[in-house]
Amino acid sequence: MSGEGSARPGGRGARTEAGDAKAGERGEGTRGVRGRSARRAGGGVSLAAACAALALAAGCGSSGGVGTTVLTTVASPASAGAHTSATGGLKSVTTPKYASPSSSEPVKSGAVQIAYRELTIDPDTVRAKVGSTIKWTNEDPEKCNVKSEGGPYSFASKDFGEGGSFELTLDKPGIIHYECTYYPTTMNGTIEVVE
Repeated sequence: MSGEGSARPGGRGARTEAGDAKAGERGEGTRGVRGRSARRAGGGVSLAAACAALALAAGCGSSGGVGTTVLTTVASPASAGAHTSATGGLKSVTTPKYASPSSSEPVKSGAVQIAYRELTIDPDTVRAKVGSTIKWTNEDPEKCNVKSEGGPYSFASKDFGEGGSFELTLDKPGIIHYECTYYPTTMNGTIEVVE
């Protein structure tokens, strides 16, 4: 096999050793699959780099002056005053959105149970009479807590794990917003205390 064509069984036709050598130089090997895949992956990296350069260039050339890039962060009105945490240069809004109990929701009295389950609160809205005792019970393996976020009550529990609980006796009317400080966007609730 010295440069003349030799047919390969199962191939697309005749290839020469010289052709195989050229394929090897291109990084294709004898079947050509691995080399093309590697080039495609490299192309993806090149595409990503081009997109990043384009994004940087789009922000350049404004009133920052010659050779100056100005980066700004604009906060949306919804996030003003929100609890935020920086993660990789991005800000995530962690302000709870408190639901309101429906006026048709029955008013509970006595012992009122609230469960922390699958990082949510069940029920997340409650109407309860003055004199009732609210009991939060953690059914999750993650530690949680309860902290008031406004209204006529001010309280903050210690952390409690699975099976742990916290109780509060209601002694005056008003609206209580509360949250678990570890998961405030999914674990928050409202209690309407009525006479």
